[in-house]
Amino acid sequence: MQRQIYLDHNATTPILPEVLDAMLPWLSPSGFGNPSSSYSLGKAARNAIEAARLSVATLIGASPEEIIFTSCGTESIHSAILSALSLHPDRHRIITSSVEHSATLKLCNNLARKGYQIVRLPVDNHGLLPLNQLADSLDNETAIVSLLWANNETGVLFPVEEIAALCHQHDVLLHIDAVQAIGKLPPLPLHSLPGISYLSLSGHKIHAPKGVAALYINRRSRFSPLLFGSQENSRRGGTENVASIVAFGKAADISLQNLESTSAHIRKLRDQFEDYLLQNLDGIHINGARNQRLPNTSNISFEGIQAETALLLLDKEGIYCSAGSACTSGSIAPSHVLTAMGIPPERARSSLRFSFGKANQPDDAILAASTLTRIIRKIRSENPSTLVISRI
Repeated sequence: MQRQIYLDHNATTPILPEVLDAMLPWLSPSGFGNPSSSYSLGKAARNAIEAARLSVATLIGASPEEIIFTSCGTESIHSAILSALSLHPDRHRIITSSVEHSATLKLCNNLARKGYQIVRLPVDNHGLLPLNQLADSLDNETAIVSLLWANNETGVLFPVEEIAALCHQHDVLLHIDAVQAIGKLPPLPLHSLPGISYLSLSGHKIHAPKGVAALYINRRSRFSPLLFGSQENSRRGGTENVASIVAFGKAADISLQNLESTSAHIRKLRDQFEDYLLQNLDGIHINGARNQRLPNTSNISFEGIQAETALLLLDKEGIYCSAGSACTSGSIAPSHVLTAMGIPPERARSSLRFSFGKANQPDDAILAASTLTRIIRKIRSENPSTLVISRI
């Protein structure tokens, strides 16, 4: 049987066995109660949700009352941004960046059509955000700033603590999309960062199932719901997804317990993978800041290839990666993230994203890199006219 190597953990992660075990009782005939019901079945479900809320809050350094559960990261992001607009109807300015996730970009595109001013901060050729650009953009017309902590395509990190200080100084609400960062980086000191009003995270990025996420709402921040109802302390209507919320809580516990060892493990694999490729292939470029990025992520351009061709050949070898964000797969346009970094379209179309996870074995990096090297050489040998090698 062919060995499979999964290197797309930024897209989604497999459910851990312990997480599945925690989830299953709440899908059984004894655990189906509605958590809003007053009898014992409902109370048991309510207690399980509150235990999970504590676990998720602990993972990010928050208090349980600051967490509401949502259906996905997109809902969490939209809830934060639309809340700010509802709370400040006189403010029509939203500041974000040119490299945000499509969940933020598409909402902002829609709001722009409704008359809102969207300020998209540029990044440099390493994907880093110049803080002076943000400082110069903040004013009393700004309803909210919404920025990534870690980029989903390149892994590049934004300086969240400095961003929070700037927003607090200008009395502007700040939302942080932390979906990719949680479980890979140490928690932010949220209670000593009053500038962060909202923070989004998602269960399926830390080995919980898809369809459950959360929004942190700073205890000092007001909030206007996206979905109205009595659930989640009247901040998010809809009957709670008990089984998935419990799974999210279990995954949060495991992530926090193993954070240091997991980070070291995935960083070692990622570095071995990159080192092998740099030593054995010419004409490759690592996209994004080498140091200021997630420990698990590599976005690499390979001169003389098309990413789609490499993906198909890797898939046949049982190696799974991506050509960028899972939410934009199928697009023939070059990545908006790489384009914003000033990377030429041809190089952007030759880029692949590899993202390691805790389940990867110690030899996965070298096996994947050696297979990839063979595939890149094969593609180049069949299309020599497209190849112009530059050493880096």
